[in-house]
Amino acid sequence: MTGAAGDFGVRPGEVTVDLPAQPDAGLYFIGRIRTPWTQRADCPKNAGEAMARQEVCTVEIDPAFRPALHGLEGTTHLWLLYFMDQAPRNLVVQVPRRSGTAHGTFALRSPARPNPIALSAVRLLGIDGGTLTVIGPDCLDGTPLLDIKPYFASTDCHPDATVGWRRERSDTAGPAAG
Repeated sequence: MTGAAGDFGVRPGEVTVDLPAQPDAGLYFIGRIRTPWTQRADCPKNAGEAMARQEVCTVEIDPAFRPALHGLEGTTHLWLLYFMDQAPRNLVVQVPRRSGTAHGTFALRSPARPNPIALSAVRLLGIDGGTLTVIGPDCLDGTPLLDIKPYFASTDCHPDATVGWRRERSDTAGPAAG
């Protein structure tokens, strides 16, 4: 069953919950992200790795939403918000492979979460009709797109940000926006 922790396997120390039968909100998928990655094992694990690979990807916007692209000309970076439709949704405590220590889902960047919404800062290379050419998404081919927002360097970058359990500054993983 897609969205269940069983798809990814549950590690010792991880905790799952029963999900509500009815979701609270409906969202519109406005397009699809096209990447070279069709398997989880091949997909970059984070935005820094995705930027380092420099793989050119495309974002296909559904015709009804193409007028919303007006004004993006000359923009260099965007935020893509997307729905990780193949991720489990019932893990609330996870044990990352690299740390081996249990953490609450909200303390992690894992795709496994109650609402598997991801955020990637990408470099915009061009716009051709309803297709954006980008570098930097870290998702599987065909991932549903929820939203696009311009990246504002003046307000979207926080060099003093930290993640307590990692004991390091969050910017040590490399630039998210390339």
